[in-house]
Amino acid sequence: MSSTHDTRFTLPAVDGPASTETGVILMGLDARRLLAGLGLASLFDDPGQVTLAVDHARHDAPLQFSLDALVAAGATRWLAARDALAAAGGPPADFASLRLAWEQTLRLLAGCDLGDAGPATVAYLAACWLRREEIDRHSD
Repeated sequence: MSSTHDTRFTLPAVDGPASTETGVILMGLDARRLLAGLGLASLFDDPGQVTLAVDHARHDAPLQFSLDALVAAGATRWLAARDALAAAGGPPADFASLRLAWEQTLRLLAGCDLGDAGPATVAYLAACWLRREEIDRHSD
């Protein structure tokens, strides 16, 4: 079986890292919410807090930021990081398991110079990288 095309079904490990499950959740968000999360990530250091804040903005809850402003900030951050990610590893591998894809992408990001990137930024960049074609369409 090729290492770049793994079609095996795997259940999550009971003792697996919570960050992997966070990644699976993030990969299910639409592109605008991912970009908004990336834009907000510089203010928080926790992917869960960022996801909640983006959901509040999406539902027009009173915040200091509009969803459009967060999406624009995320698009700017994405465009700044995209070339470094591409240079570090090329296209993401094609895994049947989201968890395997997530873990490989986190390893890729660990080798990139992303500046001052906390866990939330890394998590959102990983999700954006795995769905970069869609993210690029919303960023250009």
